[in-house]
Amino acid sequence: MQSPGLWGFLKLARRLLQPCYEKSGHLKVPDMSISFDKALGIHEKALGFRAQRAEVLANNIANADTPNYKARDLEFSKVLEAQSQKNANGTIALNMTNSRHIEAEGLGNGDESLMYRTPMQPSIDQNTVDAQLEQSNYAENAVGFQASFTLLNSKFKGLVSALRGE
Repeated sequence: MQSPGLWGFLKLARRLLQPCYEKSGHLKVPDMSISFDKALGIHEKALGFRAQRAEVLANNIANADTPNYKARDLEFSKVLEAQSQKNANGTIALNMTNSRHIEAEGLGNGDESLMYRTPMQPSIDQNTVDAQLEQSNYAENAVGFQASFTLLNSKFKGLVSALRGE
């Protein structure tokens, strides 16, 4: 026979755990997985956009002497705002309906966030790249990239210390 103290404890435990049981009678374990989207926020996407912008700016610098080349740029604030709205409204993914479809990768010509730069001075060969402006933007983007990377690094360190219980 069980002692009254133990019996009372078991009744209390059953009453407290009752919401955790499904209709089948099995114990429901709460989902305790880490959501990296929630933990890292928009910083992961910001780092990716800064990397894309560095690629576009480097392409502009490389084509500074190419006739008829039109300088392009990503407007970081607009891209980040659009991504925030996508996250708030839910992401939309494209499905491949045919196995012969080519998977889209990188920055295509139809990318709405990739804009043409308005030249400061007209050029005889119709090239719109201003090498000094491109180098300045590249340096500014590199500083922003480093800041985003440092922030993500600190977020990961915080997650690791939380997992270790520190």
